[in-house]
Amino acid sequence: MTVDSRPLTEHTAHSAWLHDDAFAALGSRRVVVAGDGALTGTVAEEVAAATARFGGAFSRLEVGDGVSDAELVLTLSPPLVEPVETPMVSTGSTGEGTDESFRLTREAGAVVVQAASDAGLLHGLFHVVRLGEAAFDGPDADETHAPATDLRMLDHWDNVDVHPVMGQVERGYSGGSIFYDHGYVHADLSRVERYARLLAAVGINRVAINNVNVHTREARLLTEDLGDVVRVAAVFRRWGIRVHLSVSFASPITLGGLDTSDPLDQDVAHWWVRAAARVWDAIPDFGGFVVKADSEGQPGPFAYGRTHADGANMLAAAVEPYDGLIHWRAFVYDHKQDWRDRSTDRARAAYDHFHPLDGAFSDNVVLQVKYGPLDFQVREPLSPVLAAMPHTRVALELQVTQEYTGQQQHAVYLGPQWSQILRFRFWDASGGEGGSPTVADLATGRGKAVEDPGTGTWRKPAGGFAAVSNVGDDEFWTGHPFAQANLYAYGRLCWDPALDPGALLDEWAALTFPGTPSAVRDALHTVLDRSWETYEQYTSPLGVGFMVRPGHHYGPDVDGYEYTPWGTYHFADRDGIGVDRTVRTGTGYAGQYPAPWSAVYESPSTCPDELLLFFHHVPYTHVLQSGSTVVQHIYDSHFDGVARVEAMIGAWSEVSTLVDPHVSERVSERLAEQLRSATEWRDQVNTYFFRKSGIPDERGRRIY
Repeated sequence: MTVDSRPLTEHTAHSAWLHDDAFAALGSRRVVVAGDGALTGTVAEEVAAATARFGGAFSRLEVGDGVSDAELVLTLSPPLVEPVETPMVSTGSTGEGTDESFRLTREAGAVVVQAASDAGLLHGLFHVVRLGEAAFDGPDADETHAPATDLRMLDHWDNVDVHPVMGQVERGYSGGSIFYDHGYVHADLSRVERYARLLAAVGINRVAINNVNVHTREARLLTEDLGDVVRVAAVFRRWGIRVHLSVSFASPITLGGLDTSDPLDQDVAHWWVRAAARVWDAIPDFGGFVVKADSEGQPGPFAYGRTHADGANMLAAAVEPYDGLIHWRAFVYDHKQDWRDRSTDRARAAYDHFHPLDGAFSDNVVLQVKYGPLDFQVREPLSPVLAAMPHTRVALELQVTQEYTGQQQHAVYLGPQWSQILRFRFWDASGGEGGSPTVADLATGRGKAVEDPGTGTWRKPAGGFAAVSNVGDDEFWTGHPFAQANLYAYGRLCWDPALDPGALLDEWAALTFPGTPSAVRDALHTVLDRSWETYEQYTSPLGVGFMVRPGHHYGPDVDGYEYTPWGTYHFADRDGIGVDRTVRTGTGYAGQYPAPWSAVYESPSTCPDELLLFFHHVPYTHVLQSGSTVVQHIYDSHFDGVARVEAMIGAWSEVSTLVDPHVSERVSERLAEQLRSATEWRDQVNTYFFRKSGIPDERGRRIY
C-alpha cells in the first residue's frame, strides 16, 4: 500500500474508498472512452488520471485509432463491438428518463462497458474500479447492472448559521459542514467536489444540502441565497447527483410576507408556484423539496385544520411541471406528552396520522418513513407505516450518522442492521423466501403482489431510500475512519438491497486499504462484523431504547427521558420493566401490524427477545426464549459487550502498524473512548437494575 507521508490537516481529506491505488488495475491498461455528455467527460477525466498514474494508455474515440487493441472500452450505446445475444434486463432510471444501468461484457480479458446514458457509464466505471484485477482476469461474462430504485438519497442536517444548540451540523459528529461556514457557503467547494465523487462511486444520485429543521437563515436558500445553491448544484452535477433543499412550510409567511401558510389558500399556492419557478429556472435539474411539518415544533398544515396530504399536494402541484419531488417526512408526533399518561404512545403516531391518508398523496410525493416508529434506535421494530401505505410512494429513511449508535466515537458497522431491515417481510414471520414482499420491495416498487385485506391485490408504487449523512469537514470525513464503511454500505445497499453486508465490508476494506496484508481485512471483520450487536449489548437491552443523556444523546442516563414530554420508554419499577403496547391491555400499537406479526408481537411468549421490552411490561424474573431471565440478560449482555470491545481493541492493535499511521492513531483513540463509554454503560445500567430489582447477578460479578 502507498502511504501518504504528508500529515492530514483540516485542509486535506482522507481518500476513503477512492485511494489512488484502487485505480491500479484500470490505470495500467489501454482504455478507450467513447461518447458525448458531461458525465462522459467526468469518466474520461478519471481514466486519464488513472492511466497517467499507472502507465496505461487512454484515448477518446474521436481522437484515437479505434478500439481493436483496447483492454477496456467505456462507451455509450449503440455499442462499438458486436452485441452479445443475451438481451439486457430491466433498467433503472432517475424518474425523469435517465437510464442508469450499464452492461459489462468480458471476453479473453478485454472488457466493454456499455450504457445508454452517461450516468450509467459513470456507474460502470466505478464498478470496474471496485472489481480491480477481477474485472479483467475473470471468466468471460455478460452482465447487466441496474439500480433497484431511482431514488437513492442523502439528507444533510447542515445549518447555514451555527445553531446555538445544534451547532453547524445537527446530529453531526464529524466536525463542521462541508457546505457552510458561519453563515456562508464556502468559497472553495473543492471538498464538496471530492465528496460528490465519493458518493457517485457508491451510487448515490440525490443530496439534500440543508437541515430538515429549517431555521430562519436556512430558509433563505430558497430565495436570496439561491445563487449559493446554484454553485453547489454545479459541483454535484458533474457526478450525476441532483441537489434538493429542505424548506419550511411557513415560508410564505417568513419569506413572502403573507399572513398564512394555509395549503388551501390560493395566495399560498401561488407563492410556492413562483418559488418553484425561480428555483428550476436557476437549477434546471433541481430535485425537489424535503419537508418536516408538524413535528418537533416545525410548522405544518395542522395549524390550519388541514391534513398532511393537503400540505404535500399543494407543494407537489408547484413542482410538478419540472418533474420535481416532494419528500414529506412521516416523523410526526406530539413531543409534549404527559409521562403520567400511559395511554399516549409516541410509537403509534406516524401510523395514526398517515395510514388514513393512503392514496391521497399526489404521484410526485414521496412519504419518507423512518425505519422504526421511534427515532433510529439501536433496536426497534420496523415501522408499520411501511406496510400500511399500499397506494403511496414510500421511501425508507435510515440514519448513517450514528446519533443513537455511538456518534462515530464507537465503531459500529450498521450494514447488518440495514440488511436485516431491508429483508424483513411484514406478511411472513417464518423468515422464508416466499412470495411476501420485503421492506426493500416495498420501497423500490419491485414487490410481488400481495393480498391486503383492506385494498385487495396491489403492487407498491416505487419510493426509494433516504438517509441522514454522517459527513463533515473532519479530515476522515466521518470522524471515525471506520464510520466510512457505513456511508459506503448505505450507497451500495441503495443500488442493490440484496447485497451481503459482509461482502460490502470486504469491498470497502479493499478500496480503502489497498495492498495491505489480509490480516488487516481479518481484523476489520473482527472489529466490525458484530459491532452493531456489541453496541446493543452494552447499551439498551431487549428493545427498550432511549436510555441516553437528553439533548446530545451520548452516554447512559437510564431515566434521562423517562419523565420528559418526549415520551416514556421503559416504565421500570421494583417489579418489572417495559412498555405494554399490546391490543389487549396496552396502547394497541401491536395491532398496527398486519398478520402474522400483530399476533407475534401481542404475546410475550412469541415476541422476539430482542424486542420484548418494546412491546411488553414484564417482571425481572420473566424467562426469555433464550432461557435467561430479563434481569440476568441485562447483566450478562452488558458484561459481554465490554469484553467484546476489549477483543476489538486487541484485534486492531495487532495490525495497526500496517496501515497509514494517521488512520491508525485516530482508530486507536476512538476505540479507547469506546471502551471507556462501554464500561460506563455497563456499570450504570447494571447498577440501576440491580438497585431497582434487588436481584443479584447469579455469576457474582461486581455491580455497584
